[in-house]
Amino acid sequence: MNAPSLALVVVVVALVAVGVYLLLERSLTRVIIGLVLTGNGVNLLLLVAGGKAGGPPLTGQTPPEDMSDPLPQAMVLTAIVITLGMTAFLLAMAYRSWQLTGHDEVQDDLEDRRVARRAALDRAAYEDVDAGTEPESLDEAAAEVHDETGDVGGRS
Repeated sequence: MNAPSLALVVVVVALVAVGVYLLLERSLTRVIIGLVLTGNGVNLLLLVAGGKAGGPPLTGQTPPEDMSDPLPQAMVLTAIVITLGMTAFLLAMAYRSWQLTGHDEVQDDLEDRRVARRAALDRAAYEDVDAGTEPESLDEAAAEVHDETGDVGGRS
């Protein structure tokens, strides 16, 4: 069995790594590009894992040992169609977000803000303990924190 080309493996790793990095961004445009790059990297990985190229998988035309495996090709074609559908959906979402807000940034939701505020309060309480001062209770500190939703103290 022949080993895959090192150049193809490096391309797969680079496409998937850059794609995952872009998927972690807040901009929907970057998420779309990340999805496409990751999809292309996985498609290339499937083709590389499919083995060496061979003859058409038609009985009587090609000896069985020289036939190429049609399954990876079929899986890649299916993945291309699914990626196209996901890309169209995300492009529609990004366009609608841009129409409504003027940008395509994904905003924090209420629960993200509550978790971040609670972590900041916990960190402040521990810093007070390290500094030797009397820490105020988390409930008192949380009562002073307000956000634009009108939620007080991070409690629902």
